[in-house]
Amino acid sequence: KLPAEFKRRIDESYNGRFYITSKDGRVAEIHPMQEWEKVEQKLAAIPNFNPAKRKLLDRYNYFGQEAEMDAQGRVLLPQILRENAGLVADEVVFGNQTYLEVANRDAFVANMDANPLTAEDEKALADFGL
Repeated sequence: KLPAEFKRRIDESYNGRFYITSKDGRVAEIHPMQEWEKVEQKLAAIPNFNPAKRKLLDRYNYFGQEAEMDAQGRVLLPQILRENAGLVADEVVFGNQTYLEVANRDAFVANMDANPLTAEDEKALADFGL
């Protein structure tokens, strides 16, 4: 189920259609269709023989599918992505600028613990005013 604030913005700005995919099979990305079309335009500008583009498209296509939000603000993730990412019980949902990320809570917390925010990270972010 989408967070209420995100659902409100979707209702105001988009038509409730999404493209759901993943770069790694561990974290689902829920893109409003209009935002996904911008990603597609950027991908189209990369030559087809570029190996990084091919790898990314393989993942986007394998895990991806279009979806629509229902009246309660729910979006069904593709079965293959739910299974691969372990998105069957306890998930976390985060806004990431123009799309949402959905991850298995235990895996997400384990990753944060394994990759703490360092003083070097904080300095790099401070250079951007954060």
